[in-house]
Amino acid sequence: MNFSKKDIKQIEHKGITVGQVQQQIELFESGLPYSNLIEEATIDNGIVRLTQDEITHFISCFETKKDEVLVLKFVPASGAATRMFKFLFKFLEEYSLEEESVNSYVNTHKNKGLSLFFIGLEKFPFYHIVIEKLLEIFPNFNSLSINEQGLKFVEMMLDSDKLNFGDFPKGLLPFHEYRNKVISTAFEEHLYESALYSSSNDTTKLHFTISEKHKHKFDKEFSRIEKKVEDKTGSKFDISFSYQKESTDTIAVTPKNKPFREEDDSLLFRPSGHGALIENLNDLEADIIFIKNIDNVVTYKYKEDVAKYKKVLAGILLKLQEQAFQYLDMLGEGNLSEGQLIEIAEFLANKMTVRISSEFEKYSLKYQIEYLTEKLNRPIRVCGMVKNEGEPGGGPFWIKDESGNISLQIVESAQINKKDRNQKRILKNATHFNPVDLVCGINNYKGEKFNLKKFVDAKAAFISMKTKTGKDLKALELPGLWNGSMANWNTIFVEVPLITFNPVKTVNDLLKAPHQIK
Repeated sequence: MNFSKKDIKQIEHKGITVGQVQQQIELFESGLPYSNLIEEATIDNGIVRLTQDEITHFISCFETKKDEVLVLKFVPASGAATRMFKFLFKFLEEYSLEEESVNSYVNTHKNKGLSLFFIGLEKFPFYHIVIEKLLEIFPNFNSLSINEQGLKFVEMMLDSDKLNFGDFPKGLLPFHEYRNKVISTAFEEHLYESALYSSSNDTTKLHFTISEKHKHKFDKEFSRIEKKVEDKTGSKFDISFSYQKESTDTIAVTPKNKPFREEDDSLLFRPSGHGALIENLNDLEADIIFIKNIDNVVTYKYKEDVAKYKKVLAGILLKLQEQAFQYLDMLGEGNLSEGQLIEIAEFLANKMTVRISSEFEKYSLKYQIEYLTEKLNRPIRVCGMVKNEGEPGGGPFWIKDESGNISLQIVESAQINKKDRNQKRILKNATHFNPVDLVCGINNYKGEKFNLKKFVDAKAAFISMKTKTGKDLKALELPGLWNGSMANWNTIFVEVPLITFNPVKTVNDLLKAPHQIK
């Protein structure tokens, strides 16, 4: 690929090399392989189901050690709320007050989401905010027809010259309404929740990845709530922010895999999805990192249930890490008996869910030590998994890579070849779902940080079709943060209850019990 001097200057200005861009174009040309599913991960075959005694034990493990380690919570929060209101934007685009009633529109367009929205209208946390603004601008609002009131309510929420909720960061939208019309955002709820489990030495550290243009809004929100949250939790809060790095953008190409050009002939680069955040995670200093999405929060009465299982996952991580570090010290000394090597291999197989090579016992002593060291000396993630209730998204599977290695992975449905009958059958039989509920150990047994970028499977990226100014293009998304970006971590899946998974993907999710006070 021959780039002009102007192209090269643009590429280097983004902090990318020409070589990296050429590699990305090669991925478009060669195509990306689907994940090769061997079988679904199930209870006792890749997913651990805990007894009540084990739950109590692991909570105790974490509580005992949490003040000795640096704990941090990492929250991807750069997404705008636009998708939450998709069916409402569609309504504004299609509905004509003069031609039909709202009920008629719902029936004609089969917009069930809109029907539910209007039925539950007064239960939304932003209801009073919108109504107050409407009465301010339209003093006669209450005397308008039901249809006109409904239309004006949605316009007030979403129009860019009004409340403009669709352009809000999701984390700063009104999520919950407490007594006396006290509103709480998802950002605020993360602070309350985190204080229950990620507080160490009376300080709760959180790191949010956000869009740079919204930084002042998050700062303003934290200033508004800081004293209230600290008084209620008894914890100080250490909040930091970072942005998706421009150097993680990927080049867009035409359907014929040529660089897509803007009207001024410059190259088009696009954000590469949440997999880019492995860079942000890699920059952090902590012994334990909790990862959870911005929209997965609950009202205060459910927080203890959620916090309980975060402590469980963290206790499992600390226990496994302690044993793994002891074994790595032994392997480093190199003077091990056959029995000790078998013991370490069994720990990997039984506790770390690592598939050991069937050839292991035939290896030389030196190579057995190297093999076990390489398998053990990796970042660790303990991931909560909930029972599959038909939610879209990733799940836990055993997969085989191109080298024949079998491992546990979180796989998105887009990574699976649904035209292959066997792959489709495995996907259909999946019993559990990934709620993005991770606890990570990113330091090695010597206390040094792993370079997390070395553990990414670059071939677990996605190619998707998009359009720009009416022209088709192909876009490249980097391997997802908890998918291919963590493909070569040691992975433990643990069943957790559904109460830990309460995402707000559409605005109507705010009507569900964990987001309601009554």
